[in-house]
Formats: sequence, structure tokens, C-alpha cells
Amino acid sequence: MTTTLGEFSVLPVSIPPLPSFKHAAVHYLYVRRNAPKVPTALDSRSLFLTNVPVDSTDLHLRGLFASLVGAGRFESVSFADERAAAAAAAAREPSADSLLPASAARLLRMSRKRKHTADEEERIEEELRSRLPDTWTRRVRKSGGTAVVVLADEKSVEQVLKAIAKTHKSKKYPTWGEGVEKKVPGLGSAWIKAHNRMCYPDKDMLQASVDAFSAVFARREAEAQELAKRLRNEPDEDGFVTVTRGGGRTAPASRNEAEEARKKMIQKAEKKKEELQNFYRFQLRERKKEQQQELVKQFEEDRRKIQELKERRGRFRPEA
Repeated sequence: MTTTLGEFSVLPVSIPPLPSFKHAAVHYLYVRRNAPKVPTALDSRSLFLTNVPVDSTDLHLRGLFASLVGAGRFESVSFADERAAAAAAAAREPSADSLLPASAARLLRMSRKRKHTADEEERIEEELRSRLPDTWTRRVRKSGGTAVVVLADEKSVEQVLKAIAKTHKSKKYPTWGEGVEKKVPGLGSAWIKAHNRMCYPDKDMLQASVDAFSAVFARREAEAQELAKRLRNEPDEDGFVTVTRGGGRTAPASRNEAEEARKKMIQKAEKKKEELQNFYRFQLRERKKEQQQELVKQFEEDRRKIQELKERRGRFRPEA
């Protein structure tokens, strides 16, 4: 069996028998030094893994690396599917600042800076209570997925790669999931039954989640209206106050009006920037012209002085 595949080291892992498949098997993990396209400060002490098992958890990988180089070397792991899900969720949820004009966004940032830590923690807890509970006790990953494991230091990376090479010589492969069976929820039929049960949460829990969501929604609406009022009383850089439909400066602005005002302010800023750039170009052209004129003037002055020196030499008559 090959020990390397390109730049990857092949790590054989023993899969113990399961109730659904009563035969031992060997799974192959492919490990190399982490070298992402965008370098980070953790690359020197991290490893890139591919073909991770579908039932992988941080505890599984922690136990795997502990069996290779001992406890205390493993620091953290990030799975590719979790990073992709987090990025997709962030892309679907627009930020509040992107939906407000520049002045309102600035006021929102200022108000956030003035918040106390306790208030911010309370808001986070309230938003967490507003979410419905997850219906899965454990997530199953895509086949052939990848992960990035961060170790304690660069020396640990070297030790892991050396330990992988030794497993091929000794033929003693680390056992997958050894020691973590009671620490993570099981899979199989019990996993499916737990999912079916959690799809119908307790009525009190569901009511508490709905109440918390309503409170968060009402608070955000009140904050948006307050920001809209402050926006109408807050002049922009040119000294103008935003005027919106409603007949008065205190009428709450709609999201469409806020977005339209934001676009106009961006266009105004881009136009002002272009005018400044053109003005700077004009200044540079004028400065070059002045420098050229100064050089020509200096040249004419030097030529006049040389001509005077020549004339003085012509009039000089030494005594016999």
C-alpha cells in the first residue's frame, strides 16, 4: 500500500464493526500541510485533511490525533461544509447598515459603540431564544469532505506526519471513534427517532421561542423608526436634511426610501470624488506648466549672464 499520494500522506484508519455492518473496514484519510490560497497566521501549525468520514466530529479527530502523537496537541478543527453553511447564511442575511443611508448607518454604529457589554449579551441571548431548536442531534457530513486541523505548534505537525509514516510500517492503524462513543449522540435508527421526536417540540418551548422572536422583531422595528427620525434631524456633509414622503420630518422612513437615499448619497460621493480627481489633475497640469516656465526663465537668465561675461572678456585689454 502506498504511503503518499502526491503531496498527501495516506493515513489508514480502522473502522470497527457496527450493528448495520458487522465487519471491520479500513478508511483512508489524506493529510498534508495546510496551504490555502489566502495565507493565514495559523497555516504553519495546521493540517489539511480530505476524505474525512461522514460521521466526523471534533471529538473523533481529537481522539485520532491523540492516538498518533498524544493528548494536548490537537487544538481545533473546522469542517468545509460548516464554513460553507456559515458563509451562505451570512450572504442570505443582509446587514442593517447595508439597508440604511450613510448617515443612519453612522448613527447605528455610534449607538452600538455606546452599548454596555451586559446589554449586548442580553440582546444576543434574546435572539438565540427566538430561534427554533435544531431537529438533529448530530450532523452527517458529505462523503469525501475536507477539514482543517489546527495543532499546538509547528513541531506537532512534524510529529503527526512522522506518526502517519510509522503506521504503515507497524500496520497498527488508529481506531476511529475509540473512546468517544458515549460523548457524542449515536447515529442509526436512534438518530432518526430522535429527529422525528424533535420535529414536534414542547408547546411551552415553542411558545417561548415565538414570544422571543416577536420581542426581537418589535425591538428592531422600534430601532429602525428611531434611526429614521434621527436621520431626518441629522444633516449630511453638505448641510442638507433628508426629506421623505409623509409630510413631516418625523414620519418613519420605509426601507425603499432608505435604500433610495443611500444610492443617491453614494452617487453624490462618487461624483464628488471624480470632481476632486479632475481638480487634482488640473492642479498637476498647472504646476507642470509653471515649472516649465520657471525652467525657461532660468535658462534665459543664465544665457544672459553668459553673454555678459563674453562681452566683458572682449573689452578686457591687458597692459603691455
